[in-house]
Amino acid sequence: MTNSKRRRGLMAASALLGGVLVLSACSGGSDSSSSGGGNDSSQAKADEAAAKKSSAAEITISPKDGSDNASINNSAGVAVAKGTLTSVTMTTASGTAVAGQLSADRKSWKPTVQLERSTTYKVSAEAKDSAGLVAHENASFTTVSPSNSFIGNFTPEDGSTVGVGMPVSINFDKAITDKAAVQKGITVTSSSGQEIAGHWFNANRLDFRPEKYWTENSTVTLKLALDGVQGASGVYGVQQKTVTFHIGRNQVSYVDAQTKQMKVTQDGKTIKTIPISAGSPENKTYQGQMVMMEKFKETRMNGATVGFTDDDGKGEYDIKDVPHAIRLTSSGTFIHGNYWGAKSVFGSVNTSHGCVGLSDTKGADDPGTPAAWFYNHSIVGDVVVVSNTGDKTVSPDNGFSDWNMDWTQWKAGSAA
Repeated sequence: MTNSKRRRGLMAASALLGGVLVLSACSGGSDSSSSGGGNDSSQAKADEAAAKKSSAAEITISPKDGSDNASINNSAGVAVAKGTLTSVTMTTASGTAVAGQLSADRKSWKPTVQLERSTTYKVSAEAKDSAGLVAHENASFTTVSPSNSFIGNFTPEDGSTVGVGMPVSINFDKAITDKAAVQKGITVTSSSGQEIAGHWFNANRLDFRPEKYWTENSTVTLKLALDGVQGASGVYGVQQKTVTFHIGRNQVSYVDAQTKQMKVTQDGKTIKTIPISAGSPENKTYQGQMVMMEKFKETRMNGATVGFTDDDGKGEYDIKDVPHAIRLTSSGTFIHGNYWGAKSVFGSVNTSHGCVGLSDTKGADDPGTPAAWFYNHSIVGDVVVVSNTGDKTVSPDNGFSDWNMDWTQWKAGSAA
């Protein structure tokens, strides 16, 4: 076969194949002519569907699909432009529903509960535009893990009433390296208008206090705006919280280990004088300003827990029902009732292992004892000032003994 004949044969085959391809692409699989374009053909249906307009509603889900380390507070939400939301569902990966609420104008949706850490959530949203055309959007994201987040455990509790000496104390569950960023996310204010400053005792503890004790009957507000704040490399805050507490009457008690008396004052006036027994010469009581941390009508005190042991390793004392006990330091200093000592001890001899003892009866049921009176007239946050013991001043970070640091030193420990 000549080259010209071969070329003519290939052109004819190409034309035939092209015709088959065209026919195959346009055929509706019916008896209709290839040029007919009847209303029932697939092509007509496709053209009709293509002619329809899609919904103008634009749904946005936050965080973006596939996000991780998402906030448990403010990141989740759905919004729509050029339309209104008709339904939103949010569930955990296991299918547990998350409660939420649409805005009044149906333009946005937010969960009404705090999300959990290290949890994957799925969001499905539907919206309509003004023409009634429907739009859909779906996304999933995972919240920040405990290993990549920090929280601050704070004192005092929201809504509580405390004494004038109670600082705002925050203990973080991770060491903070960017103290300035974290402190910037925390504000403490008082209705009294007192200047308040923060002080970092270490990488985990940040306290706030005014120069002098809180003004009685004032209200203190703590705001934690730590959501998303980077406290250390790869570690972010998750708290978004406002706490308020009330300052009660101004009660400060003065323990004098030399006279062995305690004067209880309110608003600067002595309301009662109580005989006491402080630490013995071998086990002196700390000096300085201490703040009541917690109260127990009865508690167990075992010397082994604070280093007072016999040769056998057991505690020098183990009293299972110490009455009317009020903790003053983290290291174990208490002011408490004493039923086992002679009544003549109080006001005359210092005999304790470092605590301040008041006369009491076993069982803590006699309201007429000095210890019971003091316990019933005291609240967490009240101040006890101890002097003339011959011991060192208690460390400011031992319990809430912040007031043993002068104002200049205190402010020097701020990162703000």
